[in-house]
Amino acid sequence: MFKTMVSPIIGDTDALGHINNNVLGTWFELARNDLFKIFNPDLESIIKNWPLIMLKTEYEYINQIFYGCDVEIRTYVSKIGNSSFTAYHEAWQKGKLCGKGSALMVHYDFINQKSVPLSDDIKHELEKHLIDID
Repeated sequence: MFKTMVSPIIGDTDALGHINNNVLGTWFELARNDLFKIFNPDLESIIKNWPLIMLKTEYEYINQIFYGCDVEIRTYVSKIGNSSFTAYHEAWQKGKLCGKGSALMVHYDFINQKSVPLSDDIKHELEKHLIDID
């Protein structure tokens, strides 16, 4: 598991005084940087070196998140396929699970516009963060 601490900013709030529902996706994306480093250690984002493309994201809101307290984003891998994997995230504030979500990522060759099988080395690194969420 990877852990990323996020300090909400006032701009993350909405008229109801809690963290806006659109912010969770941004925080989860930030937390995926640790997984991205498995594929691209320098996070160099030029097309010939970027190895992943997003296929699907889902979010579930469980409890409200508030401004003024840090949020811990926990990142796991919930599934590993031939050329894809699913990142699973949880957002925790004050010891409460507030949100969870997933992102299906495909190992992708942007030059040739096709998916690429995950290498055994990458699968091994991803397996270190594998969690059963069912």
